[in-house]
Amino acid sequence: MRTITQRALGLAWVVPALVLVGVFVYLPLVQNIGFSTLKWDIYSGSQEYVGLDNYRKLLDDPVFWSSFGNNLLYAVISIVFQVFGALLLAALIESIRSDRWRRGLRAVYFVPSAISLTVAGLLFYFIYEPNLGPLNHALEAVGLGVFDHSWLGQESTAMMAIIAMSQWQGFGYSTLLFAVAIQRIPSELYGAAAIDGTGPIRRFTNVTVPLVREMTGLMTMVTISGAFQVFNEVMVMTSGGPDNSTQVMGTWLYRNGFVRNNFGYAAAIATLIFVITLGIAMAQLWVTRKRRVEW
Repeated sequence: MRTITQRALGLAWVVPALVLVGVFVYLPLVQNIGFSTLKWDIYSGSQEYVGLDNYRKLLDDPVFWSSFGNNLLYAVISIVFQVFGALLLAALIESIRSDRWRRGLRAVYFVPSAISLTVAGLLFYFIYEPNLGPLNHALEAVGLGVFDHSWLGQESTAMMAIIAMSQWQGFGYSTLLFAVAIQRIPSELYGAAAIDGTGPIRRFTNVTVPLVREMTGLMTMVTISGAFQVFNEVMVMTSGGPDNSTQVMGTWLYRNGFVRNNFGYAAAIATLIFVITLGIAMAQLWVTRKRRVEW
């Protein structure tokens, strides 16, 4: 009887959370799938059922596929810098013997992550400005004026300029998380590797990398999911221009839903974003569970 009562009390604590998650997370997801089957004018309120027409339109939309390619490029570059690059930098920082220097470097690299994406976007918008921005002036000062460029005004460089800003803004946060993971590794393992005559590179590859693979898996999952939900950076810096060259799925969703008043098509894009991120998360969780670290 006491066990049943305890379970009932435990369930009473869980039910409110389940209700909130159901109402504010799962119900909107289901509603969005329903919206994606409609041709919906959100201003007049008129709705027309069109079935899978919005999804067929996606397949023939060149801007959507360009947006998907930009998200994919964003994900690949983010993995290189915010996973592998951050892990390498964290290992270098944690290898410093001075505790004061380690704390100072962690703070220095974390500062950009404390800046909001909107502020960081505006800051880099000024840096990239072709006439007054410091980037072109710096290139001229070192004799590389031939590379002066309208960084956000040219289709060939606009997307890479936005990605560079986002890497600068998020790099320190990833580094800090990897530093925490490295600190959890028993120092005896590094001591044993040093006694065996192992150099710093082999200690990194044979001790650090295997023992932080859970954090590596988590950061990979978060980074890829975040890359397919990019929005603020693009809206602040280019709004998808020039000529839709920097559109990502999030901004193309916004343009169709709230500028072109094609809410059903925007809901179809949102559904696809959800499917992609859910698939990535499930795959990464499965891989991480298979490679759990124990010591």
